[in-house]
Parts: sequence; structure tokens; C-alpha cells
Amino acid sequence: VQLVESGGGLVQPGGSLRLSCAASGFTFSSYAMSWYRQAPGKARELVAAITSAGGSIYYADSVKGRFTISRDNAKNTVYLQMNSLKPEDTAVYYCKVVIGTIRGNYNYWGQGTQVTVSS
Repeated sequence: VQLVESGGGLVQPGGSLRLSCAASGFTFSSYAMSWYRQAPGKARELVAAITSAGGSIYYADSVKGRFTISRDNAKNTVYLQMNSLKPEDTAVYYCKVVIGTIRGNYNYWGQGTQVTVSS
């Protein structure tokens, strides 16, 4: 399993970024995907999640109305469109997949991509 995030960077408050997470090593279209973030000195938190076919989506209250999660199962990629960015959105953003086996559930994480919102 490999997850590779991209698209982070430095953006001014009110700006936008689109994060991508390219997945490989598993049947992408069969699994829900999620985005997490971790700010300095804070715990990692769930930002958004999407089911395998995209029929159900979750957003943290802090990003509702500003962020949009989506996926392209033909490209094995999940996206996070981030609009109206605020300084408090500054964090390392990670994508995650949970894959279940008979031995249990395993969490797989990408390496993360830094998002910095600052003027």
C-alpha cells in the first residue's frame, strides 16, 4: 500500500489549494478514504472522509462549507479542495486508508504535505 500526497504549499488567508493523494497497492475503489491534518503541538485530527463510491461524505465542523473531498476511482486518487483558507488551517495534511484483514484493521498513511496559510 502506498499513499502519496501532493499539492501543499504557502498560501495567503482567503486563498485556495487542492491536495491530491495518489494511491497504489490496493483496490482503491473498494475503500473509504480520509484526510487528516496535524498542526504543530496538536493531535492529528480528521478533516474529511469519503466512502468508496463517494456516496457518503463527512466533514469536520471546522472545514464545512470551505473544503470539498472528492475521488476519482479511475485515477486511484482522492482530492481535498480547500477554499477560504485560514491561518488555523496551517498543518501537515495526510491521507489515510483503513484496510481490513482477518488479522485486523490496518491504517496506512501517506507521508503528508505541508499547508501553510500566512500573509
